[in-house]
Amino acid sequence: MNSFDDISENIRRIRFDIEEAKVRWNRENDSIRIMAVTKTVPPERVNYAVSEGFTLLGENRVQEYLQKKELYDKNAEIHFIGTLQSNKVRQIIDSVTMIQSVDKLSLAREISSQAVKHGKCMDILCEVNIGGEESKSGFSPDLLYESLCEITALPGVKLCGLMTIPPPGDMSFLEKMQRLFEDMKSRRIEGADIRLLSMGMSSDYKEAVRFGTGLVRLGTALFGARNYPTK
Repeated sequence: MNSFDDISENIRRIRFDIEEAKVRWNRENDSIRIMAVTKTVPPERVNYAVSEGFTLLGENRVQEYLQKKELYDKNAEIHFIGTLQSNKVRQIIDSVTMIQSVDKLSLAREISSQAVKHGKCMDILCEVNIGGEESKSGFSPDLLYESLCEITALPGVKLCGLMTIPPPGDMSFLEKMQRLFEDMKSRRIEGADIRLLSMGMSSDYKEAVRFGTGLVRLGTALFGARNYPTK
């Protein structure tokens, strides 16, 4: 039988860290959700985290998600957070409550098309390449407003905010993303409900609290180092 003592200890530390950061940065009254990122994590470990209150799961890979989803605790809410190919949208459209990694207009259009076919409205976040890194996808900050206006005109999708994976080790990008989020929010884009900034991972979640995140995405910090597939 697997022991989940490590997860229990990690959960205690994560909750303490976030509450401490909220007090330090005057965010005591703000709600910050904690997402359990499940890539390569066995379902029984994921389900233990769910039983301890970490009910929001983040899935990175369509195929892995499809293999594991029926094994998850039914109390879990699932967001897709990884790179998503347009031809795989139809495989997840009915079983996730949000797609956080909308990184291009063509993907938004396909989500719109599939959502309409399934008679639903899909909550989405637009992924911003805040560091302008060639190795990462996402909308350019300079073109973001125009892109958001196009996306909000699509049927079957609801723009709920922004997501980013900033360059590691440079807090200036967290601050830049906070300013961009507040700017987009203040513009009151028709058809959008920009209320959520998804920013902060295992290496920088405490700093992300400082810069206004509403959701942190934690894998290693919660489940420990993982054995990734070789291909």
